[in-house]
Amino acid sequence: MSEFFIEYGLFLLKTITFVVAIVVVIGAAAAAAGRKAGHQDGLEVENLNKKYQELANGLRRVILKKEAWKAEAKAEKRRLKAEAKSDEQRPRSFVIDFKGDLKASAVPSLREEVSAILEVATKDDQVIVRLDNHGGVVHEHGLAASQLARIRQREIPLLVCVDRVAASGGYLMACVANRIYAAPFAILGSIGVIAQIPNFNRLLDSHGVDFEQITAGDYKRNVTMFGKNTDEDRARLKEQLEDVHTLFKAAVSEYRPDLDLSKVATGEHWYGTQALELGLADEIRTSDELLAELVKDRDIYCLAFKVKQPLQKRLMASVDGVLEKLDAAGWRRRFEAGLPR
Repeated sequence: MSEFFIEYGLFLLKTITFVVAIVVVIGAAAAAAGRKAGHQDGLEVENLNKKYQELANGLRRVILKKEAWKAEAKAEKRRLKAEAKSDEQRPRSFVIDFKGDLKASAVPSLREEVSAILEVATKDDQVIVRLDNHGGVVHEHGLAASQLARIRQREIPLLVCVDRVAASGGYLMACVANRIYAAPFAILGSIGVIAQIPNFNRLLDSHGVDFEQITAGDYKRNVTMFGKNTDEDRARLKEQLEDVHTLFKAAVSEYRPDLDLSKVATGEHWYGTQALELGLADEIRTSDELLAELVKDRDIYCLAFKVKQPLQKRLMASVDGVLEKLDAAGWRRRFEAGLPR
């Protein structure tokens, strides 16, 4: 009898622990949702000249002797005062960060950032996009590229900096720029189209499960996850992918007409120095190097439009983030093995 109560007690303890864990998770999610609920949509602007100056002053304050620091501070104060009195308007650089994912979910923010810039920018200004994008869904990344094309259409210089990755849909965005800067080991290219889909037909069949799919239109659905795929289905999907690839190449060729598409539109990717040789990039330089040079002669502003997302979309974004990490892990494994993607 005592063994029964001991086992029952252990079972009850495990159950209580499980329930408490669920309550904690739900509470944390609700608290996070509550904190974010007060956040409103809006544009945030940061003066990078001021940021860099404050960083430098923080270091000078530590490494310089007291008298030298005071002299530096007074000289800087005089310089800023003279600039404030001057009527001369320095050219401006507007910096946008675009972090890509499979669904290019940053497009709503990009749309607002571009719209804000186009209201104030002139042809003497420029837009710098710090792009980090592995690619993903075709139409979503096509829309992202179209947002950057709005800048080109207004004849405002557009620069894209690729410190890590601009591949596939990411390169579709990058190629719109007047000039592409790439870090030495950044990844560019992957001008190709891919469709991957598992098929569970044999598994369902072995368990006596029938799958029925009814469509109107000969090509409403080709390859399916649960039905039996035919060679005709695969051929039709292949044809559709080739059509998209043709559109992809045409878009790249429009903005970079000197590219040899027979060499670069193979679906392969290249590192920065190789991409430069092939014409996929224009200069080997990181975004930090570029901004450090421009800050001497230009006023630089970093823009970020914050979009309030409902809980459902935030949860879906988390799922996309997991998928992206898995995809990125696949990239890393290929790089570590020295294999092309």
